[in-house]
Amino acid sequence: MIERGDELDVEMSVFLVEPPPLLVVLSGPSGVGKDAVMNRMKERQIPFHYTVTATTRPARSSEVHGKDYYFISMEEFQRLIDEDELLEWALVYGDYKGIPKQQVRDAMAAGQDVLMRIDVQGAGTIRGLAEEALLIFLAPPSMAELARRLRERKTETAEALERRLQAARREMHSLPMFDYVVVNYEDRLDQAVDEIGAILQAEKLRVQPRRVLL
Repeated sequence: MIERGDELDVEMSVFLVEPPPLLVVLSGPSGVGKDAVMNRMKERQIPFHYTVTATTRPARSSEVHGKDYYFISMEEFQRLIDEDELLEWALVYGDYKGIPKQQVRDAMAAGQDVLMRIDVQGAGTIRGLAEEALLIFLAPPSMAELARRLRERKTETAEALERRLQAARREMHSLPMFDYVVVNYEDRLDQAVDEIGAILQAEKLRVQPRRVLL
């Protein structure tokens, strides 16, 4: 005869198993600090498989192929599109960017949480493809602060900068699509990372965990 206490132990065991891996999307407007936040997460050894985006744009002087991006030709990118080997892709400011599928498949199959750092358009694609993905919007304290950060990068003409700011204003209206918003304040990078860590900890404790199917 099974005692009621034994039945409860069996029921509880369902909630004590290791939760399935998360597919986390970190997004937000250009210049908000997505790279800085992700790099700080790496420095603090927050355990993730950090996806590397493929792009057709030229590398900046500080960027490393295979680490910051996979810098590939237009022909190679088109092959990945034709073979449906990109989890998401988009034309962004005249260049193509996308996440190769295989690295995400392999990481999740090995039980690793996956972090994707992508633009807002790409986040919408992932939401449609994987409803249970966890979407975090990284926001600036204000549009004026975002404009200042973009100007200080000195990587674009005044016209290109204005296009980015217009796009950022549109992207701010996409907030309802996301699960969480984290504000990235100047000189408070660790605060943003801590808040993302708190989100991840809470997600791991859900009674009904997210189950991502790709």
